[in-house]
Amino acid sequence: MLTKEQIQFYQDNGYLLIKNLFSKSEAAELRSEIHGIADRMARGGRNIDATWGSADKAGAKKGDTVILHCHDCQFHSAAVSRMIVHPRFAEAAGDVMGTPNVQLHHTKMFIKPPEKGSPFPMHQDCPYFPHENHSMIAAIVHLDDAPVEKGCLCVYPGSHKLGLLPHNPDGGWHLPPNEYPLSKATPLPGEAGDAIFFSYLTIHGSDINVSNEARTTILVQMRDPEDNPTVDTHASRGQGMMLLGVNPKASPYLPEE
Repeated sequence: MLTKEQIQFYQDNGYLLIKNLFSKSEAAELRSEIHGIADRMARGGRNIDATWGSADKAGAKKGDTVILHCHDCQFHSAAVSRMIVHPRFAEAAGDVMGTPNVQLHHTKMFIKPPEKGSPFPMHQDCPYFPHENHSMIAAIVHLDDAPVEKGCLCVYPGSHKLGLLPHNPDGGWHLPPNEYPLSKATPLPGEAGDAIFFSYLTIHGSDINVSNEARTTILVQMRDPEDNPTVDTHASRGQGMMLLGVNPKASPYLPEE
């Protein structure tokens, strides 16, 4: 799926932006599905604001911004299920990870509303669900355009080589803003259908959406099925589903024969 140059870029930088992984029409269908999930959950009285308590570390005052999210969105929409097992997506993940076997950890949807979409201070994902061999990656699929003013993903290139760094758990794991300011990170603007793959050790975050349009994404966390978690945390209903290849281990998700 990927070229040698793309794989080398990922290994050097800890992230890879793939243009047009999905078509504009595919992205538009998924965008409609994600906003439909948010609408249904709101009508059901669910509070789906996932703004971190530490959002002030990225320039937001508490209560001033909102970001809508939902875990395991493939259980809410068949279109999302089709997306995460699509050969273009799954094979790209396998190439990035360097493995023929890709296992789902969890999915999330994020909607940054216009003019007040919450930021995320700089952080690594590793503290949330550390694994022995650090095979875990994330993929963010853009379902609409994400220019800088929409609060696109920002990264510290090459930071995955630093290993796990000490995080402040206050209000959501984050790195010291004086050491890793959002302003010094590299922005990765994208268009509908683009996808960004990055290591869970890559330092990343995002700014406030100050535009007049929502920023809509699906995030997929994946791992090598032979990479064991070091902490039993962040389990999800979909965890263990194979997106590519097979699970070489005896599966804990099936009854004994």
